[in-house]
Amino acid sequence: MRTFAIAVLCSLAVPAAAQEKFEVKVAEFVGPQHFMTQWLVKWGEKLEKASNGRLAFKHFPGAQMAPAPGHYDLARTGQADVSWFLHGGTPGRFPLTELISLPYMVGSAEIGTKVLNDRALRSKYLDAEHRGVHVLLLLTHQPGNVHTTKKPIHTTDDMKGLRIRFAAPTIRDFVAALGGTPVGVPPPDQLEMLQKGTLDGVFIDYGGAGIAFKMGGTLKYTTEMYSYVSSFGVAMNPDFYQRLPADLRKLVDQSVVGVEKEVGEGWDALDAIGKKLLVDGGDEVIRLSPQEDANFRKIGGQVIEARLKELEEKKLPARAVYQQMKGLSEKHAKTSKNFWTGR
Repeated sequence: MRTFAIAVLCSLAVPAAAQEKFEVKVAEFVGPQHFMTQWLVKWGEKLEKASNGRLAFKHFPGAQMAPAPGHYDLARTGQADVSWFLHGGTPGRFPLTELISLPYMVGSAEIGTKVLNDRALRSKYLDAEHRGVHVLLLLTHQPGNVHTTKKPIHTTDDMKGLRIRFAAPTIRDFVAALGGTPVGVPPPDQLEMLQKGTLDGVFIDYGGAGIAFKMGGTLKYTTEMYSYVSSFGVAMNPDFYQRLPADLRKLVDQSVVGVEKEVGEGWDALDAIGKKLLVDGGDEVIRLSPQEDANFRKIGGQVIEARLKELEEKKLPARAVYQQMKGLSEKHAKTSKNFWTGR
């Protein structure tokens, strides 16, 4: 009889455990209006529905939990259960992943996001750099341009002496190679520094400039180069992940399978919207001549080679990763949005 009673209790306990609810705290370093914050909200809503309410998401946009550079560690330490973070927020921490930000590596967010989530690339090189977290998704924004407040940039020589905010170490090196002064600035502080005149310009995508950080009316010139992307990640705290029942872990992992095109297209769509907001605020769009485009790309190539050699001296397989990324970029460019070709 005692054995039977224990068996009955155990049978009742299983469904009770299976119905346990988990609150998922999600940290985003930009405001609720940003595309990626909105995408994460919708992602959470889908998981809430798929889990029959066993997962409940609570979002903390606008860097409520920590400044942008601290968002990776929010997920690592468990202060947040999920965090969206910028690799360039902590320069040097993800040297192989950030090779995606080398000049002229990818022509759209769709291409960049597909490259970064290539299974072989991630499993062999990239996931290992993300120590202490469970990586859900890697992504990029659409390629960025250089925007200035006073001086238009028509040639490589026009960059000389300008104080330009960079988004990643690779773009820091690009700015320096062009004769500018690279300045590291957290994303939320860019606008104020432009308005004060302590920055002459920024490397940023149209969506970030026009929508996320509301630079319309402050920026006066945009030189369309589509020369770089910044990379990001979405990660879950590994202890929280392991506390989830197996069926919920499976739901979480499956929720980010095959979303690269959707996420990339969402970012790429911000380009026209952000551009209009800047132009409406008085921004003048400058398109490089073929010769000057070639000049910028030539200097970009020099930056690439110097960066690869620097990382190789640290015994990192930088050239192998670069070649794999470049090959994937060329492959996906055939079927994806590409700002370089206008497709």
